[in-house]
Amino acid sequence: MLELKNVSYEVSDINDNKEILKDISLSIDERFVAITGPNGGGKSTLAKLVAGIIKPTSGKILLDGEDITDLSITDRAKSGISFAFQQPVRFKGITVKDLIRFAVGHDISTPEACAYLSEVGLCAKDYINRELNASLSGGEAKRIEIAMTMARGTSLSIFDEPEAGIDLWSFQSLIKVFEHLHEKAGGSIIIISHQERILNIADEIIILKNGVVENQGTKAFIFPKLADTSSLKGCRGVLKGADRK
Repeated sequence: MLELKNVSYEVSDINDNKEILKDISLSIDERFVAITGPNGGGKSTLAKLVAGIIKPTSGKILLDGEDITDLSITDRAKSGISFAFQQPVRFKGITVKDLIRFAVGHDISTPEACAYLSEVGLCAKDYINRELNASLSGGEAKRIEIAMTMARGTSLSIFDEPEAGIDLWSFQSLIKVFEHLHEKAGGSIIIISHQERILNIADEIIILKNGVVENQGTKAFIFPKLADTSSLKGCRGVLKGADRK
C-alpha cells in the first residue's frame, strides 16, 4: 500500500515560492488507480515524488509501511516502484531484448523476452533485436516500456500520461494493453491520465486540482463530477471520444 502523509512540494523562483502540492494525505491500495485533473494541478509532480525523482518539501511517503521519503530513485526502484515517463527514454545501441533483460535483472532466453512483447501486442520477431532509437514510433516505444515494467514485476507501477504524443491507432492498442494489464496486475498500478477510456478501467479515480485532492472514489462516484467541466477547467481530453459505460 502507498501512503502519503501531509505531503507538500514547493519550488522557488527569484521573487517567490510556489506551492505545487499542498498537504496531501491519501492511501492507495487498489489494483488500478487513475489520477486526473486540470493541467497544472500537480499530477505529474505527485508521480515524480512517489518515484523519487524529486523529494517533498514536507510530509512522508510510505510503501507497505516503510518510510521511503528520503530514498533515492534507485533505492525506490529496489523497494518495488517502477516509473514510466510521458516520453519513453531512447537508448541508442541497446536492443529491446537488452532492455527486458535489464528489467528482469538476470539473463533470459529470447523466447522468455518475446513473451513480454507478446503481452503488449507486439510481434516479438519484429522487435526483439531492434534498437531503442528514433526508428520506433511513439506507440511502439510506449508498449515496449510497458513490457519492461511488466518484466520488472514491481509492487507499484506508475505511468505518467501514457497516451501523450501517440496517434489514435496506437492509443486504441494502448487501451487494450492496459485492460490486459489490469486483469493480470499483481501489485498496484497508478496512471496519470486525462482520457476517459483509461479512467473507465480504473478501480479508483483521484481528482487532483490546484495541488490538493479534490475528490477520490470509484468510477461511479467520480464520473458525474468529471462531467462538471467547471471543476476540471483546462483538462485535455476528459470525457471526449470515450465509450461511456
